[in-house]
Amino acid sequence: MHKPELVVITGVSGAGKTVAMRAFEDLNYFTTDNLPAEMLPNYWALMQKQDPTVNAAVVIDLRSEQIFANLSQIVQNMLNQNQDQAYRLKILFLDASDGELVARYKETRRHHPLSDGSGTLDDIKKERNLLDDIKGLATEVIDTSNFGPRELRKTILRNYGDQVAHSNLFKVQVMSFGFKYGAPLDADLVIDVRFLDNPYYIPKLRNQTGIDDEVYKYVWKSDGADEFYQKELGVLEWSLPRYKAEGRSILTIAFGCTGGQHRSVAFAHRTAKTLQDAGWPVTEYHRDMQRRKDNGQQV
Repeated sequence: MHKPELVVITGVSGAGKTVAMRAFEDLNYFTTDNLPAEMLPNYWALMQKQDPTVNAAVVIDLRSEQIFANLSQIVQNMLNQNQDQAYRLKILFLDASDGELVARYKETRRHHPLSDGSGTLDDIKKERNLLDDIKGLATEVIDTSNFGPRELRKTILRNYGDQVAHSNLFKVQVMSFGFKYGAPLDADLVIDVRFLDNPYYIPKLRNQTGIDDEVYKYVWKSDGADEFYQKELGVLEWSLPRYKAEGRSILTIAFGCTGGQHRSVAFAHRTAKTLQDAGWPVTEYHRDMQRRKDNGQQV
């Protein structure tokens, strides 16, 4: 039985709470940044009322010292009231060495949220004293001193989320488009198939699309079409696991022909089906397939 999860993300400023929150977003947690500590019980009650199965992750930190002060007591009260384990309350504390935190502040040219003119190192030490109690309640402490954003994200994804969330972490979008309408700005891989025979010049195929059987067969009878498909499929089969391991949430593969109606559609359609059959979560999208010509230009 699924038990909803509430993760309180806290820790020293500069340790990576923003990166952590985005990782939880990718795991389909409902996320909230800079929530006042006093609001935490009512916030969670509202989440449960709206959706008893929801997972939530909230960042509570020292950007406002006054509204942070009671966090450890509030969390302890929630733990005491949750004796029946109706939900899982976790405290994720992010830490880093003083030297690394100072270096990060210098790099970003930002001042510490508790800055009072005494210097960044003193600000960090003051913050650590204020965080002692909540750190003692932490269910997990992650030291990000030697982590970049990618490593921290991978750690969050490994330690949190259910099987369904993990299965949806990486998605593949296969699309077709027409170069005459502009290449898609969000494409990660653009594959040009304009070298193939163009069905536009066959009158009976002109107003059909690459999904229609006659056009689809025509495209694959073109010299080199299947050979090129097998080569690009080999590249995708080799690279997709590596894109996933790198931490991407989505990879967009775009096939382009002149007008996005025939050749690119056939390639995108076949590629999407093959990848889907191989177990990849795939969406198929034909951006320009339904555009109609009124100026005699080729597609």
